[in-house]
Amino acid sequence: MERDLLRQTLSFHGPTLLSLLRTEQHDNPDFRGLLPPGGPGLEALPPARKERGIANIEIQHFIAKKADLLFSNAWKTNVPTTTEGNEENEDYYAVMPPLEQFMDIPSAERRELFFRDIERGDIVIGRISSIREFGFFMVLFCLRSGVMRDIVELEITALCPLRDVPSHSSHGDPLSYYQTGDLIQAAIKDIDRYHEKLTVSLHSSALSPSLAGTKLGVIGLEESPLHYRRSVEVASSVETYDKVLHNSLGFANPAVVEFLVGKLELSEASPPSLMRGLQSKNFNEEDFATALRKRQSSSWALKCVKIGVDYFKEGRHVDAMNEYNKALEIDAQNVEALVARGALYATKGSLNKAIDDFEVALESCPTHRNARKYLCQTLVERGGQLEEEKLLNAESYYKKALNIDETFQEAEDALLKLRKQMQKSLEMREKQAAKEERQKEKKIETSAEKLRKLLKEEKRPRIGTSGYFPNKSNISGRNLEPLLT
Repeated sequence: MERDLLRQTLSFHGPTLLSLLRTEQHDNPDFRGLLPPGGPGLEALPPARKERGIANIEIQHFIAKKADLLFSNAWKTNVPTTTEGNEENEDYYAVMPPLEQFMDIPSAERRELFFRDIERGDIVIGRISSIREFGFFMVLFCLRSGVMRDIVELEITALCPLRDVPSHSSHGDPLSYYQTGDLIQAAIKDIDRYHEKLTVSLHSSALSPSLAGTKLGVIGLEESPLHYRRSVEVASSVETYDKVLHNSLGFANPAVVEFLVGKLELSEASPPSLMRGLQSKNFNEEDFATALRKRQSSSWALKCVKIGVDYFKEGRHVDAMNEYNKALEIDAQNVEALVARGALYATKGSLNKAIDDFEVALESCPTHRNARKYLCQTLVERGGQLEEEKLLNAESYYKKALNIDETFQEAEDALLKLRKQMQKSLEMREKQAAKEERQKEKKIETSAEKLRKLLKEEKRPRIGTSGYFPNKSNISGRNLEPLLT
């Protein structure tokens, strides 16, 4: 039995819950020793807070009936817990503004709730409103620990005395380091609930043990809690709580269950449930809702695509590509992510990569209009690049585009133009070949004519320089007779 959790619950809800627990759990041996009829039990309970009123009586009845399940140790594991002061990651689950920001609650009641729930050691954030010789005053904006509250409009002030302001080596006067308007993160030191006065400290010793190591002092707006930044974003809009929740990236994260189970230290070996019939059930992997998980992955991937498209419109192409890749890591067959990434590839000139993405998208969804349209356009553009080098390859791209969409006019016009160009090129090649053939024939004829001329010159008799006879010095007795005949 979780004694500490039960003690906190009783301290919060007061004697009404204690009475209901004794009534509902009187037969439970675990509660008999903890809640004896004659005394408070739990080794002297701390003073109970003010009764919360009849509005929560149904919640108290539920806690009393389910106490054996709610405070059971069976759900606890050895998973290390995250300290309250750590910044939450919105990718894992929805970090929302306080619910009261979406409700019409009187300021007086909100102040009462704030001073009821605030505890020593909690972390608050606010701006310095004035600096005096004895310290500085700050107007509180939000809490970083404990119960989240929307307190910007409540104008709650806190004093940070001079003794609680650490000195800096470069400043003789500790207060000279600070200026009016600085955003300050401080720890609650003293609380006067009756007069609604708070004292804060910038010394780490004022922090509760679970928040040790949290930075105190001047911080930037980007260092403020995520739920406060969300509050600032939502303050200027008229969106409902439900819409803000569903637009949160972490809400659709398929890993949210696993993450929250670890954060809440719940055991996966025996699935936790407040339905007693499911307490002893262990479900097999094939019983899990794979279709639901697939739909969740698709929804989360689409949110990444939407963010990527916004980045693309702003000209932040690297950020857009990162979001598209993240979407495809979540859902490798997400058609919208493939089409968006393909369009970005085409914009950057990587046409082959764009074609690959569009083709995969069409395989998954043959009726996707943009995938079909962009693929045809990219094929035509790629074909145009190849016209100067490889006409046949360019023709294949145009034909491929027409096979996808036979009514795509750009591909039809490009193919007709290319075929005319190919026909013209073929005719020019034929003319060039005929010209070369004629030149070759003419060259052969010229060579033959020269050869015949040479042969004629060889057969013609040669006449010497002195009369009809050759030079006597060149005539021998052997060839004289034929010459004389």
